[in-house]
Amino acid sequence: MNQAELTDFATRYAAAWSSQSPDRLAAFYADSGVLNVNAGAPAIGRAAVRGTVESFMQGFPDMLVRMDSVVRDESKVTFHWRWTGTNTGPGGNGKAVDITGYEEWTFDAMGLIAQSLGHYDEAEYERQMSAGTPPTP
Repeated sequence: MNQAELTDFATRYAAAWSSQSPDRLAAFYADSGVLNVNAGAPAIGRAAVRGTVESFMQGFPDMLVRMDSVVRDESKVTFHWRWTGTNTGPGGNGKAVDITGYEEWTFDAMGLIAQSLGHYDEAEYERQMSAGTPPTP
């Protein structure tokens, strides 16, 4: 993919994250694609990716992912994003989050994501998710 194609792909990918349609997002992944976020267990295969995505979408029904940039180097593409949303899904706490992060993508021969290594500041996420909560004695 050239830069214009990568930018289009990343823009559509961000829109899919914001769509509340886990199938729409999972379609960006190869059948055996892998989504790994920070040090968590990887979601391996499109169905597992769909399940991971669905849990985020359910927890944050107003989730909005915006592309900040997409950059290619020799071996990978890095998609930088900003994610906002409010945890009002089942069991939610009503807290809003506004965090940035990035995913390192490798593609298969069909132009689908073979592997995505996602990164964000978990401590900042946890701080925002507990903001306003009284300290535990």
